[in-house]
Amino acid sequence: MAVSRDRAHQSWRAAERVKGLSDRLIGIGPFGIGLDGVLAWVPGLGTAYSLGAGGLLILSGITGGASLATLLRMGAYLAADSVSSTVPVAGWAVDTLFPAHLMAAKALQKDIEKRHGPAEMPLGWGGKKPVRAGKLKAPRR
Repeated sequence: MAVSRDRAHQSWRAAERVKGLSDRLIGIGPFGIGLDGVLAWVPGLGTAYSLGAGGLLILSGITGGASLATLLRMGAYLAADSVSSTVPVAGWAVDTLFPAHLMAAKALQKDIEKRHGPAEMPLGWGGKKPVRAGKLKAPRR
């Protein structure tokens, strides 16, 4: 099934939102924490959030036309995250530190960029004018 460029980029942006909420609400260098890490410490609620956000990512992958290999990779990241949260305390700590939603979202975004080119970032994302995602401008000298 052929997916339009616009639909694929909508899926790219949906993955960006889930990635930010789940694993990058607060970023410290290469590390971050989001709702998935915080809610992991609340039995039941953390698992529910993790499964819901993971389901949204998989659905975005399907509607965005991601390859089967990408969908399987995303599923593996999300399954590892869900399984770790079933172990009290130690599993919750792993769930806090393992950015499964971030990894799954990045896999989806790379797949979409490879198939459809970079997505345009809407005005207001990051407080800057729109730029093409995945493309960094060289600093002026």
